[in-house]
Amino acid sequence: MTVTVPEADVVADIEATELADPTSAGVTANWPARAGAFAVDVFFGAGVVLTALLVAWAAPLRGWLWWVAVVLAGVVFLAMALNRLLLPSITGWTLGRSLAGIVVVRRDGAPVGPWRLLLRDIAHLIDTAAVFLGWLWPLWDPRRRTFADLIVGTEVRRVEGERPRRRRLVGAVLVALAVLAGAATGAGYLAVYRPALADEQAREQLAVQGPQTVAQMLSYKLATADDDFTRARGLVTDGYRQTLVADQDRARKLRLADTEYWVTDSAVLTSTRDRGEMLIFMQGQRGEAPNLRLISATVQVRFERSGNGQWKVADFSVLARPTAGEPK
Repeated sequence: MTVTVPEADVVADIEATELADPTSAGVTANWPARAGAFAVDVFFGAGVVLTALLVAWAAPLRGWLWWVAVVLAGVVFLAMALNRLLLPSITGWTLGRSLAGIVVVRRDGAPVGPWRLLLRDIAHLIDTAAVFLGWLWPLWDPRRRTFADLIVGTEVRRVEGERPRRRRLVGAVLVALAVLAGAATGAGYLAVYRPALADEQAREQLAVQGPQTVAQMLSYKLATADDDFTRARGLVTDGYRQTLVADQDRARKLRLADTEYWVTDSAVLTSTRDRGEMLIFMQGQRGEAPNLRLISATVQVRFERSGNGQWKVADFSVLARPTAGEPK
């Protein structure tokens, strides 16, 4: 005996099945929905991780900022992994997919476990390596799959039924990520970039002021020796001033002639915002015609910067003693 099932009952059974499993209809998700979900799940978090790693790379190794940046990158990366791999296994959704109304399933519509999701995310590297062609493959693939979907046997389908309402949660997460990225950027600027910029500016100032200061300190004329020596004492630090005064007194006793130095070459050896060291090559002349003699010397000078930004001589070492040439 043949039993005939009314067509209305068949339709009702199908509709009931589709309501019980919203993905059973097999309607694949469009590319904008997938891109939006990926941006929420990966893009914004990856931006924070990348920012934190750049700050850690620029910060002093194992300093406080380095540790903060590394920990921040690790925490955000772990949160991304939990959202992408563990949360779908527990709730069936990631934050981004719940917002877009899509879900990752096997080809037969069965749920996907965390290991297959992990393999799928790793396979996305192939999507990227192929000049991003794999990410665009859903635009013309019949089932809108990426290379990663083809490799691990998954599809992304649209969910027509009930789904979690997580707009506020997603908004809060995105705001938090923006704050973290801004904080990491600000910390990097304040703790790394700005000090480095100040050090570079100080180095440039030292390269200009240092040789001029040394030449003025060593040059004098007998007719204005008192004023020249007083001016020279203002070019050195308090700690070096006593040594300079002793050298000036020695010059008076020896009754040296007019002396003028100029710098022929120089190099900054070390430099911070307040201290620096230079190697300076100098030439000069001493005396008057017809006994005028050329002189040269190589000196290593340590500088300290005063409160008004002027570089002053803090120590002075002669590497090559002044040598006198023939009379002019």
